[in-house]
Amino acid sequence: MARTPDARKKLREICKVAAKVFYEKGYDGASMQDIAEAVGLTKAGLYHHVSSKGTLLFEIMNYGMDILDETVLAKVKEIPDPRERLRRTILGHIDLVVRARDMEITVILHENRSLKGTLRKKINARKRAYIEYLEDLIARVQEQSGMPPKLSPHIAAFAVLGMINWLYQWYHMEGAVKEEEISSAYVDFFFRGLLGNP
Repeated sequence: MARTPDARKKLREICKVAAKVFYEKGYDGASMQDIAEAVGLTKAGLYHHVSSKGTLLFEIMNYGMDILDETVLAKVKEIPDPRERLRRTILGHIDLVVRARDMEITVILHENRSLKGTLRKKINARKRAYIEYLEDLIARVQEQSGMPPKLSPHIAAFAVLGMINWLYQWYHMEGAVKEEEISSAYVDFFFRGLLGNP
């Protein structure tokens, strides 16, 4: 369905608030009434923007993937050196996951199995495209090193995604470990495993 710029802006506002509700109550525990109240709409007003709770979950996840595109991938696409582009992608992805204000990313990670049917396939296609981007970039870094690959790009891509995406389960911004320390450690750990050097 085509949306006007104002309608898209309102949907993004709804997604940001609804993501927090889903994060706090879980997808199954949150009702459309809960979300309507949090957004400041009537239930009928909420249904004017989204047709169902499943569609709302899809919109949140789709918005989360938009955030990944806008705040990570768009910033690195002009970097010519594959190694630096991969390093900056990893740092950007870490920053995206650990920022508490981006609950859309947490919902993507935590509520993945709650999305069903065609909508789940659409989100999974966007996720696959990101995995393929990482695989290609990792392969280029390996080729550039001139060393025999220590890991297949496929395994390496899932390894780095697993490390980063699990951060939402344990990392707390107010804790003793700071984001800069995590970022430095993860990049160093990944490149040592991938290439045998930092």
